[in-house]
Amino acid sequence: MDIQFVAQIDASADVVAFPVRKGGLSAVAGAQAPLLTAAASQARFDGAAGAIAETTVLAGSGAQRLLLVGIGEGGEHDLERGGAALTARLQTSGVQTVHVDFASAGQSDAEDVLSFAMGAKLRNWRIDTYRTRLADTAKPSLTTVVIASPAGDLSARWGRYSAVADGVALTQTLVAEPPNLLYPETFVERCQHLADLGIELEILDERQMKALGMGALLGVAQGSTRPPRLLAMRWNGGAAGEAPVVFVGKGVTFDTGGISLKPGPGMDMMKWDMGGAGAVAGAMKAIAGRKAKANVVGVVGLVENMPDGNAQRPGDIVTTMSGQTVEVLNTDAEGRLVLCDAIAWAQKSYDPKVIVDLATLTGAMVISLGHEYAGMFANDEDLAAKLLSAADASNDKLWRFPLSPAYDKLLDSPIADIKNIGPREAGSITAAQFLKRFVNEGVAWAHLDIAGMAWHDKDGPTYVKGATGYGVRLLDRFIADHCEG
Repeated sequence: MDIQFVAQIDASADVVAFPVRKGGLSAVAGAQAPLLTAAASQARFDGAAGAIAETTVLAGSGAQRLLLVGIGEGGEHDLERGGAALTARLQTSGVQTVHVDFASAGQSDAEDVLSFAMGAKLRNWRIDTYRTRLADTAKPSLTTVVIASPAGDLSARWGRYSAVADGVALTQTLVAEPPNLLYPETFVERCQHLADLGIELEILDERQMKALGMGALLGVAQGSTRPPRLLAMRWNGGAAGEAPVVFVGKGVTFDTGGISLKPGPGMDMMKWDMGGAGAVAGAMKAIAGRKAKANVVGVVGLVENMPDGNAQRPGDIVTTMSGQTVEVLNTDAEGRLVLCDAIAWAQKSYDPKVIVDLATLTGAMVISLGHEYAGMFANDEDLAAKLLSAADASNDKLWRFPLSPAYDKLLDSPIADIKNIGPREAGSITAAQFLKRFVNEGVAWAHLDIAGMAWHDKDGPTYVKGATGYGVRLLDRFIADHCEG
């Protein structure tokens, strides 16, 4: 989608949208004000964020389509929701260009306009790659949003926002792709373009990981014909020699559960079990795209968890890269096995002071928080506070859960250093406690369980149902607000 900023609406525009604050309909001025007021009354439109009312007026030999778009109280997320609603309304309408008149929104500044534009671009993502019989009336038509901004030309500032939206779109595409086409090797291929943004890529294959002793990650992968990969994406935007912030993502490109086979219904959705890795890749694209002044590394462990004759068995013991041994009691608790080796490798390779991992790790998190918040666990109060602040600012919401030695005993194994799963209770907490054992002393670490957030079965404020792109804006905002000089 092309977003343009102009000084005023073109008189020849045939589709015009007027952003309206909640209760601010009286601010709409001009010759069309009475008609718009009538349309609002008929639609019971009051300016609530995302609400839309529309009408048509004859203009010369043609017709002009007029829309009122609610932007609520005028906060950043309300404005994004308004922009997204406009895209959703017009995306397949046959309209190619819509003009947005921000003069109608009252006291609107540059941030208001940019937030509205961000919502419009975010909601434009969709995936039609494999739909060969899509009716013409269902195909996207909207290509351009022209915004008349009282704040002047915002093109230079828009680049930063657009880069983040592009990162979200990358994550959504990766998460939405079918598992026969997106697997460890092709995930790496899909990230090759990041090098064009200045990101340094390093790829470890099965042989290299075996030499490093990554027995936990390789144990998950051994049942699949798809070989595993570990991908590191490094952005050097900060001071030379300064330790990077490291993001680690779980990348199980398809999860059958292995020998501990999942139930059949809904298993097709396990293509999004790489949502953590997808979020890390998208965040790296956003960070590099806006040329963040920070050193950041994204590390993703990529595997497929399958139940063939060579698959890992319940009862197996694996040796992790850290040297700790794990008794694998449930092969469907595989994400923590991938992450523990990825975390160990990241610490050895980059000596970071901060690690944040993201993973669609536990169904227990969905039971706890549904699809409104991701769960956060952290060993450092300052890091936790900064992530919660970034979550509020980005609207990628987080809710903090406890860590405590009291939970460690639930993971004690009689035959190895640790079990890969505890009892039914506190399932998300014991998963986090497992990962904590692989974090070096002195490293500030947070674990984000995004199991309920990577995929939604209904439309959200700025996305269509399906892949949400969760995590990209959170990580980018964390870097922007707390890690850049």
